[in-house]
Amino acid sequence: MTIWDRISAVVSAIGAGGVQVVDRLVQFIVNAGDGRTGDRSVAFTVAMIALSAKMAKADGVVTGDEEIAFLDVFDIPAGEERNVARLFNLAKQDVAGFETYAQRLAALFPDDPETRVDILDVLFHIAKADGVVHEHELAYLRRVGEIFGLDARAFNQLLARHTRGGGDPYRVLGLDETVPTEELRRHYRRLVGETHPDRLIARGVPEEFVKIANDRLAALNAAYAQIAAERRL
Repeated sequence: MTIWDRISAVVSAIGAGGVQVVDRLVQFIVNAGDGRTGDRSVAFTVAMIALSAKMAKADGVVTGDEEIAFLDVFDIPAGEERNVARLFNLAKQDVAGFETYAQRLAALFPDDPETRVDILDVLFHIAKADGVVHEHELAYLRRVGEIFGLDARAFNQLLARHTRGGGDPYRVLGLDETVPTEELRRHYRRLVGETHPDRLIARGVPEEFVKIANDRLAALNAAYAQIAAERRL
């Protein structure tokens, strides 16, 4: 049975139930590793659908742009659109329970902080799809970041990377303005190397997340270019 077969079974089990039913099912399914409810792939996919839907609802209104942004990231096989839409639409009715999904996702990657950052990148991608990250969306993202173990500096680096106009270029790179030029160059090259799609695939990043690597790389390049111009490098 494939991951999509299992998700189809979940949708069938939901039937005509409402959001409380789907929340209970999702919490059950994302208990990965109990031998009955499926593997990490099912846990990850269902939890991400729910967390993304509730992210879109955080400012009170789920826009078409946010739904399109979700579909841009997740490669849904032909014929499975209705199942994914069913889960997404039920989960987006409110933000209740989002912390549970974030905790489950964190538990799936206990020793992989990079993948937890990748997940936040996806959520930011959805949040900014309608042109602005609302204060309630930002609070949602910040809380997920806390659950994922990000400190204030790491979260602010993410925020700067997704801010329209790029934000503070040093913050985008996670550096202080006083950083020596050679250290700046080494740090930038390391970030670029870590962001390369081949590197992401090699460390087992879910295939869908590789799609946002180009956006992250563009933000890093723009930040470095701005600093280089200011320093006349």
